[in-house]
Amino acid sequence: MKNDEMYAAEISTLWTLHINITMTELILRYFLEHVDDLTYREEIVYMYEIVTSQLESVKKSWEYSLPPSIGFTENDVNLQAPKLFSDPTILTYLFHMNRVGMITYSSALATVTNKDIRHLYHLFLVQIADIYERIAVKMTEKGALLNAPSFTYENTPSFIIDKDYLSGINPLKEKRPLNAIEVTHLSFNLRTNQVGRILCEAFTQVTKNKEVQKFSMKAKEMAKSHMDTFINILRNEDIEPPFSEQLRIIDSTISPFSDKLIMTHTAFLTTAGIGNYAAAAAASQRSDLIVKYEKLSGEAALLSKEGADIMIKNKWIEKPPTAVNRKQLRTNE
Repeated sequence: MKNDEMYAAEISTLWTLHINITMTELILRYFLEHVDDLTYREEIVYMYEIVTSQLESVKKSWEYSLPPSIGFTENDVNLQAPKLFSDPTILTYLFHMNRVGMITYSSALATVTNKDIRHLYHLFLVQIADIYERIAVKMTEKGALLNAPSFTYENTPSFIIDKDYLSGINPLKEKRPLNAIEVTHLSFNLRTNQVGRILCEAFTQVTKNKEVQKFSMKAKEMAKSHMDTFINILRNEDIEPPFSEQLRIIDSTISPFSDKLIMTHTAFLTTAGIGNYAAAAAASQRSDLIVKYEKLSGEAALLSKEGADIMIKNKWIEKPPTAVNRKQLRTNE
């Protein structure tokens, strides 16, 4: 690929993918050192092989354009650190990360115009969907795959005939029952926050950096608070929320990951959460839910800003490829 064929979309997506994939590759290597269930290990090995091949493809693409980002290196993982997560927690984490990966790759595919990069992202999307399916099958076999709540619904097609269907804020009016779309998003965001909470709790347990520990604790408490919000909304509608009892962290206090990786991963989860809330707000038709998602997004954005400040202070954030400052160039003439 020639330099003149590299547009902003190709540059930004390749740059971001390089950082994310180098982080994922290290996390998978650590999991492979400690997973006990051989059937779980099969899926992690398969995913690791796919991720390493994707990393090589991204690096090859960069050879024809710009220098790659630094991303994450051997210095960001301690493979000798004791096991930190139970096997079901590892598989559940990978299930959710592959779900984020499918969204990331489909978005990248829809953004770029270069034929080679477009084909590359199409391949990545197919691969990550295949991994997702394999892990979903394994989790189903192990009884670890959570479904959205069972849902009893009206069996006759009808139209919305009253604008009160969209209301929910007025305390003098009774809220209508949740529809299936709203229940789906509430359940999904509950599950993702449960995974985020367990990860941040683990990070809090192992990091020796007091600033990172304090931030991870805040992230954990925010995830728990958001979980409580979704649980209360569902239970107020007599809908039992999905909740996994299998997620566990082990009592190790030796960190397998660098503070840079911990902070980057937490930022990644927070950003994904904000995106999930935006999608949920757009899909929800009850105004009280929309307001609630906006409030939760604001809380996540504030936490994200605090995390960014810590990362900038410690030089843990790489600067994205940036346009040439034309005004400065003209001044220097």
